[in-house]
Amino acid sequence: MKHLLIISLLFIIACNNSNKQESTQKTTATITTTTVVDTAKTVQKDTVLDTDIPGERLTTDTAIPFLFEYEKRHKERFVRIITEYGNIDIELFKETPYHRANFIFLAKQHYFDGTIFHRVVKDFVIQGGNSDTWEVSKRRGRIGTYLLPPDTKKGFKHHRGIVSMPSSDIDNPYQFASPYEFFIVVQKPGAYHLDGGYTAFGKVIAGMEVADKINQVETEGKDDWPKKDIKMKVVILDK
Repeated sequence: MKHLLIISLLFIIACNNSNKQESTQKTTATITTTTVVDTAKTVQKDTVLDTDIPGERLTTDTAIPFLFEYEKRHKERFVRIITEYGNIDIELFKETPYHRANFIFLAKQHYFDGTIFHRVVKDFVIQGGNSDTWEVSKRRGRIGTYLLPPDTKKGFKHHRGIVSMPSSDIDNPYQFASPYEFFIVVQKPGAYHLDGGYTAFGKVIAGMEVADKINQVETEGKDDWPKKDIKMKVVILDK
């Protein structure tokens, strides 16, 4: 009997030690996972529709006062463009506050979701933010019709990977920019003839190879419109 009792006690102790070891391993694994998440430099957020909107549709006269106040409350500077070819991560320059705030505002309004890269010029640029769909037209109608003045004296050059804002198609002697559109320079080492004429307001920090893939798609017509729609979704990143 004594031998059986001793064996039983040893078995119980062994089981307890095993459970403690397993518990310790699980705790360690949990801590490790949490640490990886906590120290991650980029966390994608599902952008919620922004309720911080102007009382009326924006115009060229009211856009800057609105964006001046909006910029104070919304300091995000990192966004991700999601496409079927992969993701493009962008850092928006704090030195161009109105253009940064405008892009964040439109992203939070989900304006870009479902828009396309509508102009692809081989070995030069890819341009996005436009679409001929009724849904996108309604979004523009809801937000307003406005232009942004250029901000070209901050020293940013149109290196490869720079994100810039095109001028409006309307009669535009002051080169005011179309706030709903943007282009990414893919030309190597850059498209420096654009310096001084267009506002560089961000740069690609990851996914330039995705921009290169998009730049090589087949296009048609004088407007360099891709034969297949390249849709995008834009989300805000925590950094």
